[in-house]
Amino acid sequence: MKTKMYKFRIAIILALAHLLIISSVSAQAPQKMSYQAVIRNASNALITSAPVGMRISILQGSSIGTAVYVETQTPSTNANGLVSLEIGTGSIVSGTFANINWATGPYFIKTETDPTGGTSYTISGTNELMSVPYALFSASGANGTIVGQMNYWNGTSWILLNPGAQAQILTICGGLPVWTTGGVCPTGSVFCASGATAIVDVTSPTGRIWMDRNLGATQAATSSTDENSYGDLYQWGRRTDGHQCRTSPTTTTLSAIDQPAHGDFIANNPGGFDWRSPQNDNLWQGVNGVNNPCPIGYRLPTETELDAETGSWNPPSTAAGAFASPLKLPLPGSRLTGSGSLSLAGTHGFYWTSTVSGGNSRGLGFNDFAYIFSESRAYGFSVRCLKD
Repeated sequence: MKTKMYKFRIAIILALAHLLIISSVSAQAPQKMSYQAVIRNASNALITSAPVGMRISILQGSSIGTAVYVETQTPSTNANGLVSLEIGTGSIVSGTFANINWATGPYFIKTETDPTGGTSYTISGTNELMSVPYALFSASGANGTIVGQMNYWNGTSWILLNPGAQAQILTICGGLPVWTTGGVCPTGSVFCASGATAIVDVTSPTGRIWMDRNLGATQAATSSTDENSYGDLYQWGRRTDGHQCRTSPTTTTLSAIDQPAHGDFIANNPGGFDWRSPQNDNLWQGVNGVNNPCPIGYRLPTETELDAETGSWNPPSTAAGAFASPLKLPLPGSRLTGSGSLSLAGTHGFYWTSTVSGGNSRGLGFNDFAYIFSESRAYGFSVRCLKD
């Protein structure tokens, strides 16, 4: 008796952008997704009410890319030739479905089918996942901590963007999402990889309202040494022009104007007072300061205002007290005036104020104890903004 060999084909009836996410009782993203296909033979006749053997592979990079996950299943078609299955629940051949990083696509689904229900797969098809199932995709991002947070990719990692203030508009500024007033991006601002700083208010025992994180930080501090809370390091009086990024390039050429036409950290020789020559004492005073780096309606504190916060710290005047306060001030370290090198991150905190003192400017420092300092404006220190 001769055996006839039939050619079959699979018609995928669900666009992969609409893959159904199966609900789960867990609060985490369900680690499976629904997949459906209609199976027909070479004559376009449906294969109905019959078991079919299937091998499903998730390929990374291209239609012939590396298989990061492979499983087999033996579902049955219905009276309409439709086969339904949940990818992620079959017999695993290789890989772990839950470990797929959907952010590092593109990904493709390859299906191989044996219409007789066995493992002699004679039908093969590959389709790109044109959009990643949201619940699975979001499981690869950062975990939110407050209602309304959103994930975005900054080119290196997932960043949590906190909700903006009432009536603010989410706007793309410098290629990154930023909450703005009226959709207007901050003029001349160059943000680091973390994007514009989310505005979340906290009230201190002094009754003043502060931002809950340093400029450039992606979150409020979870500890004194929480690197995600360190933020950027500003030279006193400079705007948000890119120099504040911890990895910005350096130059030794001093600026003769208030707003240099570059984003380099201007390193002055040890003992040099400023990144600007001649000096300008009036760059960071008030919400209308020439180079005020804070969001609209916020400003740098004066020496008196920032020093007053230390009175409520417990333990008093220490790094532990700084973190235990509502401001949760971490220990971001500094950037040195002579070389632009990073220094003392995780052991010391240095925060600028708007107050000037001779050729220097004033700030708050703390490690084992807190103190007001007077330092060269060419140093890179942290900024915590106060609501006006």
